[in-house]
Amino acid sequence: MKTLIAAYSQNRSGSHANLRDALRRRLLAGPRWPSEGQVQACLQLLSVLQWILSFLLMGLAVLLLLTYLVFTIFWPISALYLAWLIFDWETPERGGRSSAWVRAWPLWNHFRDYFPVQLVKTHPLPPGRNYLVGVHPHGILCVGAFCNFVTGSTGFAEKFPGIRPFLGTLAGNFRLPGFREYLMSGGLFPVSRRAIEHLLSRNGTGNAVAIVVGGAAESLACRPGVTALILRRRKGFVRMALQHGAHLVPAFSFGENDLFQQVFFEEGTWMRWLQDGFRRLLGFAPCFFYGRGLTSAHSRGFLPFPRPVTTVIGEPLTVPRIEHPARETVDLYHAMYVRSLCKLFEEHKARYGLSEADTLQIL
Repeated sequence: MKTLIAAYSQNRSGSHANLRDALRRRLLAGPRWPSEGQVQACLQLLSVLQWILSFLLMGLAVLLLLTYLVFTIFWPISALYLAWLIFDWETPERGGRSSAWVRAWPLWNHFRDYFPVQLVKTHPLPPGRNYLVGVHPHGILCVGAFCNFVTGSTGFAEKFPGIRPFLGTLAGNFRLPGFREYLMSGGLFPVSRRAIEHLLSRNGTGNAVAIVVGGAAESLACRPGVTALILRRRKGFVRMALQHGAHLVPAFSFGENDLFQQVFFEEGTWMRWLQDGFRRLLGFAPCFFYGRGLTSAHSRGFLPFPRPVTTVIGEPLTVPRIEHPARETVDLYHAMYVRSLCKLFEEHKARYGLSEADTLQIL
């Protein structure tokens, strides 16, 4: 019995000594700061989170705030902004109000590095012309188009000196207070005939007007192994290029369709019935998708997966200026554009993550 008690006392004394030694080493080592890699990963995650929340909530949040202020002593703020909104309503249709300062925010460098996003130049774009850039595919949230044409993080200005980039988005976004200023500061404009005509005819030369041709309908065509583009009947951008003599430039974002996982519904299910109903009523259907979680890359959430996106800008297609182009002429240049886009896809797909078996479908 005495032997057992002595052994227990010795073990306990040794444990206390080990604990004291561990605490002493921990105090001498100082605070455990996160590594540089951990800090960078956190900044990248926060930059993508603010981008997602800005597009989803900024317009509604500002609208609710201005409405609330109407019933407080700060009502002049809402009144002044409303007066400014009425005065400034047409600005998005007239080239917007791009800010070099906003485009150069260090925040966008962290946004770029999260995926990462890369811009590849294959041919120069001389600044003495205007360009209509077709960006493909749409994907879910157009990450490649936004990062390359709205932010300066991928070096667009250095790769194409003298060219001012603009990116089209839904016109309804410019009806939301506060959010419209945020969009215009990056060079975004409403995808409308009037806005595109202004940029191509009344804004001088050296404009690269980028349009995600497939639109929201193309997001429903994201499937593994096959890149489907809604392009066969989309000819309005070709007509506008002919009317203003703007060169057509194909651009393809490899990896865009891998940033989210889309949920597909089988024929006969009520969710598929709901999607088809929206398509018949509005011309497009809602897209159901998921990405990674906020706290873990292995959980489901609304953030995009951190996978590389490479936007390759192809060779400009010379387009003559024809004020009233015939239908046959539009079809001719549309076919030339599609061939140029397919050639760009085939030449670069193996280099940027696709296999030789991956195909491009024009719908």
